[in-house]
Amino acid sequence: MYNPARTFTPKIPGIMLAMVMGLSAAFISEHYGAPVMLMALLLGMSFNFMADAEKTGEGLEFSASTVLRIGVALLGVRITISSLTDFGWPILMLTACLVLAVISIGVIAGRLLKLPENMGLLAGCAVAICGASATAAVAAVLPKNQNTNRSVVFTIVGITAMSTTAMIVYPMIANWIGLDERQTGYFLGATIHDVAQVVGAGYGVSEYTGDNSTVVKLFRVALLAPIVFVLAIIFSRKEAGKSAVSRFPIPPFLLVFIALMMMNTMGWIPVAVVELIANVSRWCLVFAIAAIGMRTQLNKLKEVGMAPLVLLLVETVVMAVCGALLAYYFI
Repeated sequence: MYNPARTFTPKIPGIMLAMVMGLSAAFISEHYGAPVMLMALLLGMSFNFMADAEKTGEGLEFSASTVLRIGVALLGVRITISSLTDFGWPILMLTACLVLAVISIGVIAGRLLKLPENMGLLAGCAVAICGASATAAVAAVLPKNQNTNRSVVFTIVGITAMSTTAMIVYPMIANWIGLDERQTGYFLGATIHDVAQVVGAGYGVSEYTGDNSTVVKLFRVALLAPIVFVLAIIFSRKEAGKSAVSRFPIPPFLLVFIALMMMNTMGWIPVAVVELIANVSRWCLVFAIAAIGMRTQLNKLKEVGMAPLVLLLVETVVMAVCGALLAYYFI
């Protein structure tokens, strides 16, 4: 007879270890201003020897996969469809085209540069959508192989560094090219990678700019659902082609993401509950990233080389230039 408690109990030590790493990362982030996702990743990597331990290995695998999916699913509660329409549908559609173009550049360039499988896709989604969160969401539907964790780690490290740089530099660029507060808000929201850095850059200019940048950024985050939806179908068909059994192509965590987004749009979720779920989502992602770091061997990262960083930089520049042009001519 199936016993859930007996199945889950061996995972507890590994889950607790991931939580300790995540909480430690949050402490460092709060006191020293470092990005919490990056701190979780680096702390986890420093304890990578724990991934092979008998007591913690199973729980770390659970944290890096199931807890990751839970965190991504709960991201949907941060979005309402009505909040995304302030700039009008034409400019939002142009923004969506920019997102798809950057992802396409990542996939094509990844193949040309002969990067590890799907690293170009991860890099493209990280730059185009929402940094570390998009990396985690896309990784949740990718076929697992020996390169998956390494690609995730490298992408998160690179994207966090570039996002932090953008938070400092992009407001100065906006001022230099003569964007007003509304245009600057669009530019920052359409081009900076992570939500936290968008908020920091936007509200650093003005409250009005911060509100506008957050709205545009949330539109990019909302694109995560349909893009992961399509990727899930594509990879499911590939896997089905390799075996006789075809599984349900749409991961349940994505359905939860969409359901929460719709419920929040309809106003069915109280504000206090929205904040609670958003915090749970954030902690799940921090714990999962710490577990991914612990399951990554540091000595294998050097095998990736400089090509992924060059790809991330090129995609970031393309995103910034196109975002500035859209802000200047269409806002």
